[in-house]
Amino acid sequence: MPNTIGPQRSGIFRNGLRSVGVSLCLFGGLSAGAAYAQDQLKGVVELFTSQGCASCPPADANLRKLIQNGDVIGLSYHVDYWNYLGWTDSLASKENTERQYGYARALGRNNVYTPQAVVNGRDHVKGADIQTIYRRLDDFNKAGEGLNVPISTERVGDEIEIDIGAGQGKAEVVVAYFNREQVVDVQKGENQGKTISYWHSVYDVQTVGMWDGKAMTVKLPASVMSKAKSGGCAVLLQKMDAVGNPSAIVGANVLMQSEG
Repeated sequence: MPNTIGPQRSGIFRNGLRSVGVSLCLFGGLSAGAAYAQDQLKGVVELFTSQGCASCPPADANLRKLIQNGDVIGLSYHVDYWNYLGWTDSLASKENTERQYGYARALGRNNVYTPQAVVNGRDHVKGADIQTIYRRLDDFNKAGEGLNVPISTERVGDEIEIDIGAGQGKAEVVVAYFNREQVVDVQKGENQGKTISYWHSVYDVQTVGMWDGKAMTVKLPASVMSKAKSGGCAVLLQKMDAVGNPSAIVGANVLMQSEG
């Protein structure tokens, strides 16, 4: 189909989007504290945001609340298409922008926007609307579209073992690396003069395996966590559409670096 997708501002949207499912654990070189059981998590929220978008700070603050509440895994993807407004987003990347465009293509959308929250990979809402985000998560869990594929992780020697349970369909095993918190002084553009705190900003996404519905184990060198620096990584079990665009995520796990 023709590529008619283009960016739009704060809350102008049509149709829906798709994203994730998770459990949380901290381990090995990584600390073993404050882990959440998978059945305590409502789901995953991916926020597409920009330092150059005046409508984004309330959504960025909401993502922090969701993460700190402990019942949602939040990931922040800074996009680069608002850089022309006078401020180059220091956390943005073309890969983050392409991830958002990929979701749009998978859903037949003709635009992207900020701040956009992708909820469990099955819908999108305005990123500043925390009540609707929680309502969507509850609706998906009631419909059986929550975190259906169990994933656990363990450090064994110099390896990280990712154990994925059985389920239906096929999916990619994706690792998204993020920083825990970064504070940015925005000096130009629509947010000029503001100091904004960004949580779980993704800076690298890699596919590390394939899942065909059968239980499996993926092993990674423990050294990959050195990339996490002051943050961690999310292991996402993500389905793709017929032409390879990202779609629903049916399971995941988050690993955090120790703060000590």
